[in-house]
Amino acid sequence: MVDFLRKFWRFLIGAPRSIKDPKIFHKVSLIALLAWVGLGSDGLTSSCYGPQALYLALGTHVELAFFLAIATAITVIVISLAYSQIIEHFPAGGGGYAVATKLLGPSAGVVAGGALIVDYILTISVSVSSGCDAIFSFLPQEYLPFKFYTIIVVLGILIILNLRGVRESVTILFPIFATFIITHIILIGMGILAHLDNIPVVTAKVSTGVSNSVAELGLFGTLFLAMRAFSLGGGTYTGIEAVSNGLPIMREPRVATGKRTMALMAISLSIAAGGIIVSYLLNNVYYSEGRTLNAVLANIVLQPFNTATVPFGDWLVVITLFSEGALLFVAAQTGFLGGPRILANMALDSWIPHRFANLSERLVTHNGVWFMGLASLLILFYSRGDVGILVIMYSINVFLTFSLSQLGMVRFWLGERKEGRPFFKKMMINVVGLILCALILIIVVYEKFAEGGWMTILVTSTFIFTAFLIKGHYNKVGKRLRRLDDLLTHIPIKRGRTAREALDRKEPTAVILVAGYNGQGMHTLLQIPRIFPRDHFKNIIFISVALIDSANFKGTAEMDALERSTKQQLYRYVVYARKMGYRSEFRFAVDTEIIPSVRKLCKEIAAEFSRVVFFTSRLVFKDESFFTHLLHNETPMAVQRALQFEGLQTVVLPIRFY
Repeated sequence: MVDFLRKFWRFLIGAPRSIKDPKIFHKVSLIALLAWVGLGSDGLTSSCYGPQALYLALGTHVELAFFLAIATAITVIVISLAYSQIIEHFPAGGGGYAVATKLLGPSAGVVAGGALIVDYILTISVSVSSGCDAIFSFLPQEYLPFKFYTIIVVLGILIILNLRGVRESVTILFPIFATFIITHIILIGMGILAHLDNIPVVTAKVSTGVSNSVAELGLFGTLFLAMRAFSLGGGTYTGIEAVSNGLPIMREPRVATGKRTMALMAISLSIAAGGIIVSYLLNNVYYSEGRTLNAVLANIVLQPFNTATVPFGDWLVVITLFSEGALLFVAAQTGFLGGPRILANMALDSWIPHRFANLSERLVTHNGVWFMGLASLLILFYSRGDVGILVIMYSINVFLTFSLSQLGMVRFWLGERKEGRPFFKKMMINVVGLILCALILIIVVYEKFAEGGWMTILVTSTFIFTAFLIKGHYNKVGKRLRRLDDLLTHIPIKRGRTAREALDRKEPTAVILVAGYNGQGMHTLLQIPRIFPRDHFKNIIFISVALIDSANFKGTAEMDALERSTKQQLYRYVVYARKMGYRSEFRFAVDTEIIPSVRKLCKEIAAEFSRVVFFTSRLVFKDESFFTHLLHNETPMAVQRALQFEGLQTVVLPIRFY
């Protein structure tokens, strides 16, 4: 049964990828068009719920929507230009987290990173829920009780797709993206073009409506209403930062690919969002229970295509709404692409457990994918898939990250000014972006704190607080490990004889598992003569697995550098062991997972040498807890279990931590 389940899982997520494949980076990276699908779809599909929130917030003063449509399109362009500058100056990716960390300091960075992680979790939740809303808008009312269960099933499918890999998940969903573009060009085009011959009537209607609003609310009341509606429609801009966060998965040259992707997303989103808002106004779209405003608009605009014999308009409505719902599922990809990437960056900086930087055999940050998927599941159970609540939670974190990113870039340009380099025009883009984002953030928090805003603030604050606890623990452990490194890696050799003979395969052999040249490895080496008689082992072999993670899986140059570094560090052990009088050599592998590679290396050595004992070391804390087990991987114990199952004698030496 276990073997069947393993094969079935392999069928779902695909066969392992070979890191030695010279075309591997080509196979897992995205060109601008596919990046537009995988990362830009989040921004584009925000036009399915952002304009709706804006329009409904106007109440009976819908004529203001015409001006807000223009403001929305301009805002999309401004924020996109601001993030294009971030792409140019931060080509390694990371977006708001990288900007805030480098330009505002680590504390601001972890705030931006925490907000981004919760943002991406909500990206998945909002997209899946909103997609099901769109699809159930054209289904009979009696199917509504099944909507929440459909949301959960769709989320599960997306998790599996992303465990297979980035390119596969995006390529599979590309036809949906294309259908959305075509149907919404028709929807917006017909929604506006049908009224071009009534421009004087429309102009008079807008003018009269604005005048009535000013008469009823006053000038400042009207401006406040417009600003409130504009802010509550902030969900429209929520996917713009995804491109700058996802640069590492783009095809070289990454900056150029990223800028092209950003341009595609900015143009498509500004046209879609602005066009939909204007279409609402021109076609007198109204709220209908159980149906989105886009569904109402589609029925008004497209049903006239019906003929006496063929209900072509009805089919077009179904295709439009289905593509909208399906593309919202594609937009959830942004959370699965960007979230694990930010988690990996934060893991490398020790804000979260280091295991989140690891890659699976499919070269996917699988721990991050699981975390994002399961966290989204919890959010969905909390909100029961209510898009209204989710968008509020979503917008707060988005604009917190936006504001920190723009503030960081303003500080960067001020630094350029001190260096005497041109700065003013580019800085003004970020200044305008900062003002817009900060204003939207303040209004959304004020207006919607009691309606779900408090929850996203609580969740984000908890994540950030936990990150500081984890960082403090890693700093404490790192300080002690550096002390151990300083103590043990500089011990002079008292014995003068250097053993350079070839290893005798019949003599007792100690095989030491190490992870770089450090105090832990030296501790294991120096403990062996204390446990066993000094002359018991004649041979010592050092083995290591160079782990490919998110930090070095960027290109062939990084992979080559990783291999060279591993050889150099292992050779230092060999030199030291030879000076101690042992015959010594090293073996190594480069892989994404430690245990399978270690098992393979050890079995090869055991087949070659007749009397072998394997050694590794493990940090032992005075007060072991779930926290220490979570932050420090159990690789030594897992290695011991794997090797003992193969019948290989394995000793784990403790390194005590008080």
